[in-house]
Amino acid sequence: MSEQIPRAVVIGGGTMGSGIALVFSAGGWTVDIVEPSAKRRAALPVFLEDSRRRMGAPAGGRIGVVAALTDVAWNGVDLVSESAPEDIAVKQEVFAALERLAPAQAPLTSNSSTLLISDIGRGLETRSRMLGLHFLMPAQFVPLVEVIGSEHTDPKLIDRMCELMRRLGKRPVRVNRDLIGFLVNRIQSALMREAISLIEKGVASAEDIDAAVRYGFGFRYAACGPITQKEHSGWDISCKLYRAVFPTLCNDARPSPLIEQMIAAGHYGMKVGQGFMQWDDAGIAREKARYEKALRATLAILETDSSVSGKG
Repeated sequence: MSEQIPRAVVIGGGTMGSGIALVFSAGGWTVDIVEPSAKRRAALPVFLEDSRRRMGAPAGGRIGVVAALTDVAWNGVDLVSESAPEDIAVKQEVFAALERLAPAQAPLTSNSSTLLISDIGRGLETRSRMLGLHFLMPAQFVPLVEVIGSEHTDPKLIDRMCELMRRLGKRPVRVNRDLIGFLVNRIQSALMREAISLIEKGVASAEDIDAAVRYGFGFRYAACGPITQKEHSGWDISCKLYRAVFPTLCNDARPSPLIEQMIAAGHYGMKVGQGFMQWDDAGIAREKARYEKALRATLAILETDSSVSGKG
């Protein structure tokens, strides 16, 4: 990377892209966001400034906003982070352009949450510099970043990206196989399949499912992950439980019909005012403020861990 102020280019100025830009900016990087929507470009400066204020972060590096890849001054760019729509054709088109435009030494990273890095990079000549850097929403608060290489990625580049994430105050996890959903979304999907099944069968309400996670094992998971937690309690006890429970769990290969029905009805959640729960503007604002406050409080706890603070 350059010896001067490092520069990042973030493709996409939506929720994820803007959050990633804030992460790099807080670390002293200069950032250019490429956002094709004129409406979103006009809104980004106020959004970014408000987000910085809520983060309690210093001014950090400059964040600029441009309309197209060709508007970026590519000379001296140190890293590219892509947050385009989760569509393989769109991402392949973006990376084909990046291979032509970005400096040869600049890592090309994708924030894809499910797509295989090897599929996104198919046909590129410099696949050794391509990898996944999967931030979680909201990127400026959630410390975890998945670092995913394909079979073509230079292993030394993966090491460098893990170290960079630590310097930016993130907790990287190295994903050793390029598989759909990586770590986080595979584990979340398994949990969600059973949670929706329990709602569908009338075992519990959506609100009580949330409470069971937040005030039960989710509460413990802020202190230690599922593997360490069973080290505490004992695998012998857990295995006995699993023998009884595993055969009864939902193992459907498709999303629940209940979810498909909600999608067909246009009940997408907060953005349309209806999901499992009903939302108005005031309720959305209260919930988002509560959620962000809780994330900040949890982050303060996790920052006592040197692997998150960047000191480890």
